Amino acid sequence: MGLKAGIVGLPNVGKSTLFNAITNSHVEAANYPFATINPNTGVVNVPDHRLDFLSNLFKPVRTIPATVEFYDIAGLVRGASKGEGLGNQFLSHIRECDAIVEVVRCFESNDIIHVEGSVDPIRDIEVINLELVMADLDSVNKRIDRIANKARILKDKDSVFEMNILTPIKEALDNGFPARSVSLSEEQLQFCKVNYHLLTLKPIIYVANVGEDELMDIDSSKNYQAVVEYAKKEHNEVIPVSCEVESELSILDETERKEYMDAIGLNESGLNKVIKATYKLLNLSTFFTVGSDECRAWTFKNGMSAPECAGVIHTDFQRGFICAEVYTYDAIHELGSEAMVKENGKLRREGKEYRPKDGDIMFFRFNV
Repeated sequence: MGLKAGIVGLPNVGKSTLFNAITNSHVEAANYPFATINPNTGVVNVPDHRLDFLSNLFKPVRTIPATVEFYDIAGLVRGASKGEGLGNQFLSHIRECDAIVEVVRCFESNDIIHVEGSVDPIRDIEVINLELVMADLDSVNKRIDRIANKARILKDKDSVFEMNILTPIKEALDNGFPARSVSLSEEQLQFCKVNYHLLTLKPIIYVANVGEDELMDIDSSKNYQAVVEYAKKEHNEVIPVSCEVESELSILDETERKEYMDAIGLNESGLNKVIKATYKLLNLSTFFTVGSDECRAWTFKNGMSAPECAGVIHTDFQRGFICAEVYTYDAIHELGSEAMVKENGKLRREGKEYRPKDGDIMFFRFNV
């Protein structure tokens, strides 16, 4: 669906190392600011045990997972909203993304310099968040300057509508709060997303980059716990990851990776958690198509209709949509075959009003 998540953070916090591990690519991860200038991009598979099961069951010619695109964006520094460092470039690249993955340094190291001179994750988060707030405030003030008189004096309908959106957002930004903290109607929210491209309206998760020792006893990491407490106030998620460990895991084969993870007590890699959390953050779900030719996970935004989901596969499917034959992953997992699903009455037909659920297995009937 072309949805992108931007990996952001101060310089030298582990952004590019995380990106390298996530995408198994090899971008520069140097120990100095601005090693990343233009955003590196990578499309990664979304881990899904359900697709593995379906593939083993149907034995298709090919299996195609869902994907998410990640951007590795240049490190931000204090004053970016005023053009410091690569500020303007950094901010413009975030605008192109649908969600933000903010990497926060929680590990101590004398070998890796910190642009602020010391390790303090809450200060680092607030530096970045403030820069995003200030950039948005500048955009909002400019728009208000253009339409305020039309709304106040001329009572222009469109301008009044906009001012009802911009006024509470400006108040929040003035107080250091992100635009996403403002309660807007669905209509207002969609207008805001399409027309303003505000940085602080984008959903965000924090990746706490901890040392390997801390990862094995995460509750004892004071820096990680501080990030968790901070994120709770924003109702945001925090994922503890050792970017160094994930970098090492990314170059191992499956057997070696499992042995390494068992040795350090990991049930699931931090990268898988980041990828899954990002998928969820983007408000995405998965439906499947299955058969002997192909088993495939398709990405859709929660709330889409059955014809819209059909359109994810091909526009002709949406244009000529007749119905969708649907059963759940849970049904086939329990019963063991598509034939048994049908025999037990678990296959149903759904029309244009149906809103697919995560894990639906679908076959679309259409006529064009």
